This record gives sequence, C-alpha cells and structure tokens, in this order.
Amino acid sequence: MVSFLGLVGGLILLIVLTIRGINLFIAAPLCALIVALTSNIPVFIGETNFVATYMAGFSGFIASWFFMFLLGSLFGKFMEDSGAADSIARWIVSKLGMKHAVLAVVLACAILTYGGVSVFVVAFSVYPMALSLFKDANLPRRFIPAALAFGSVTFTMTSAGSPEIQNWIPIKYLGTSPFAAWEVSLVVAIFMASFGYWWLKRMITKAVAQGEEFEHRNTDPDIPERDFPHPITGLIPLLVVLTLSFLLHESLQQLALIIALGGGVLTLLVINYRHFHDLQNAINLGTTGALIAIGNTAAVVGFGTIAKSTMAFQSAVEVMTQLPGNELIGAAVAVSVIAGLTGSASGGQAIALPLLGPHYLDQGVDPEELHRIVSISSGALDSLPHNGYVVTTIRAICNETHQQAYWAVGALTVVIPMIGLAMAVLLFNWF
Repeated sequence: MVSFLGLVGGLILLIVLTIRGINLFIAAPLCALIVALTSNIPVFIGETNFVATYMAGFSGFIASWFFMFLLGSLFGKFMEDSGAADSIARWIVSKLGMKHAVLAVVLACAILTYGGVSVFVVAFSVYPMALSLFKDANLPRRFIPAALAFGSVTFTMTSAGSPEIQNWIPIKYLGTSPFAAWEVSLVVAIFMASFGYWWLKRMITKAVAQGEEFEHRNTDPDIPERDFPHPITGLIPLLVVLTLSFLLHESLQQLALIIALGGGVLTLLVINYRHFHDLQNAINLGTTGALIAIGNTAAVVGFGTIAKSTMAFQSAVEVMTQLPGNELIGAAVAVSVIAGLTGSASGGQAIALPLLGPHYLDQGVDPEELHRIVSISSGALDSLPHNGYVVTTIRAICNETHQQAYWAVGALTVVIPMIGLAMAVLLFNWF
C-alpha cells in the first residue's frame, strides 16, 4: 500500500510541479526519489539502487535520441535564421489567407508524421513556420504547442498505415500489419481530425475575442526583409527530410531519421547559405536548445524508469491486464493507464502487450481489432503534463509554460483520443 501511494503521489507531484514550471532537472529526480523510498529501493547500495536505475533511464534516452534532437534543433534554427520559415509562412498566408494559418501548421505536422518523421523532430522542424504564421495572423502564440501536438500525436501517430512506432509495436506481438483494422481507424482518424481542429479553432477564436494577440519576444529571430529567400528553398529541405525518412524507415529504423535530418540540414545550408543572418549564432542556439530539450525529456524518462521498477507498478500492470468484462475495453483501459503512469505511448505498449497479447488472443479476440485499440489507447493518457514530448514541445521548443499552454494541448491530445478510443470500441463491438 505504501509503495502504491508513493507511486501515485510521486506522479501527481511531478504533474503539479511541471505545471507550476519547476525545473525538471530538480522536479523529476525528486519525485522519482519519493517513489523509490516508498518502494524500499535503496538510494546508493545494490544493483537496483535509485541512482543507478534513474541514470540508466536518463542516459539511455540521451544515447538513443541525441543526434535526432541535435539535428532537429539545428534544422529548426536554420529555418529561422535563413528566413526560410518566414518566407513559407508569408507565401501560405498570401495564398490561403490568414484564417487558414492554424490549418497550415496542423497539416504540415500531419504530413511529416504520417511520412515517418519522429514526432520530436516534427516539432523542431515545423515550429519556426508555425511561429511565423501565428505572427502574421496575429494569433496567441500559447496555442502553437497545441497545434503542433494535435497534428503530430493524435489522428496521425496511431492510425492505420502510420510508420510511427506506436503503430508498429503491436505487429511484433499480434502478428498483424500496420494497416490493421484500417476501416475503423479511418473513421476514428477523420473524427479526431475534424472535431479536434474545430475545437482548436474555437479555443483560439475565443482567446482572440477576449483581446489576446501575438506576443513578440526579444528571443524571436530578427530577419531583415531583404534576407527572405524564395519559399521553395524552405520547402525543399522539408521534402528531403520527409522523403529520406519514408524511404529508409523500414530498413534503417532510427538511423533513417539521422540520415533524413542530416540531409535536410545540409540541403538547407547549401541552398540558403547566402540568406543566413547569423549562422554561427544559429548553430550555438540550435545545439544549446537540443541539450536543454533532450535533458528535460531524459529527466522525465528517468522518473518513468524508477516507476516501472517498483512492486506497485508491477501489481498495477497485473491488475490492469486482467480486467474482467469486454476484452477490448480491458485492453484499452490497461494500455491507457500504463501509458499514463510511464508518460510514454510506446512504453505503455511495450509493457502491456507481452501480457495482453497472448491473454486476449487465446480468448479469441481479433488480433487486428486488438492492434488498433492498443495503438489508439496508447496515445491518450500518455500526453499528461509529464510526457516527454509534451515537456519538450511546450518548454524547450516553443518556450511557453505549462500553465499557459498545456490546457489546450491536453484537450486535443488526451480528451480527443479518449473519445476516439471509445468510438473505436463501439464500432468493433456493434458493427
């Protein structure tokens, strides 16, 4: 009981501290320490002590993602400094009008995500364009994280055919394909995309009606008018990233993202070299931003590593994976809760599927239906405030606070996927 209270209490405290803007390098280890102490995990002594376990999760994430964060951050800063992001934004506004600025951001994220680019990288890549679009349309910048997240981790990340890992993990355990239950997936994706976009627009419209507008900051890039390149020179590097990632994703996995981003950075550097305002400063800001972003995310991953090593977590997993009643509802609840506890969609799947897969398949559950339910449910409660992607996007990339930006993010990445999940369960059970 003490272990369970420590796990839940540590998670709640981490969420509260994150929303209040406490530095994650302090908040995450502190909350993880509370979880460890209440679960009788020694701080220094033994193979599974707190320090070793936390740092294994922390350093493991950095080892896996460092080059993606570095190249992604450089790509974003190069788009800013060369004026390519501003150029694309002005072209979009001139062709579609300012009323479609938000739609342009969502679609850009959706295309890159469904094309196989990691959601972290998408946020780095699209943010400069999003900032320019919101500036030109005079929209409150606190909604940029919501637009980025909505286009990346809702109707694209967990849909049939998506090359994102959240749609591929179930294949290993269920023997399905990435297009499992595509008919229901399509219906749910259309609902999430349309209803979510309506809700996002409604929130922004309400904020504007209350007098909110774009807030200029000293840290925003100051690109002289004469430095703007042709819009196509900003689109080509994005297409290079998308194409290389799509072509190499299956064969090279994460290495494909490094190659794709490296190709995008080099392409942007070559074709827009003469338009750079301060290349050295862009490199410095890009590398520093990457370190801050990956450090914040790794701090939260370390907390999840401690949480997963406790007896309370193991007991919760056993309970969640043996819920009575409808099997698809049981799977949906189990994966959602575990993803919420770990703050990771892929983590929730990887923990639950080895237990859920054989258990439900033996009971005759359709593997394609189970695949789609697991995939969609993993993308709901995972987006609580302590989620690594949420922390990186809001704080490190967009330089916003959770208090200002998270509520819109939560509405679109938690509430909308939960409704979509309920819709999928109903469709599978009644049609």
